[in-house]
Amino acid sequence: ALVEQVTAGVDLEAAQKLAAKVKSGDGFDLNDFLAQIQQMKQMGGLSSLMDKLPAQLTAKAGQMDMDKAERDIRRKEGIICSMTALERRKPELIKATRKRRIANGAGVQVQEVNRLLNEFEQMQTMMKKMKGGGLMKMMKRMGGMKGMKGMPGMPF
Repeated sequence: ALVEQVTAGVDLEAAQKLAAKVKSGDGFDLNDFLAQIQQMKQMGGLSSLMDKLPAQLTAKAGQMDMDKAERDIRRKEGIICSMTALERRKPELIKATRKRRIANGAGVQVQEVNRLLNEFEQMQTMMKKMKGGGLMKMMKRMGGMKGMKGMPGMPF
């Protein structure tokens, strides 16, 4: 059921464009981040996706407050929507006065805008690492995917 929901909710063309954009070095901007949030909402939101995960994963995730997570996602969407098109393309332009304006427009505190920008920066760094085939290297360093050693095509 999860695979069907994700397949139905994901805009394959948009996902391919994002992958090509990241691979070409054009980078990952706040428009892309917003598109991912909106795509997740189209799939029924975080709680809907969590309901379809296996019990082992949902037990760990059950510790999260889904309502709080959903509110947080809506808040992030509001913050990004309060930015100008230029600010979304070039978040490095966002200084104190712009942060205040964005926070007022989104109905949040400036700290929320700072938190979003910090999270975005971390995602941007991760996307840059994936650009050069860094995903496998990153997974190796994290020790992830150890259970996939016997799978064909896996380099570790």
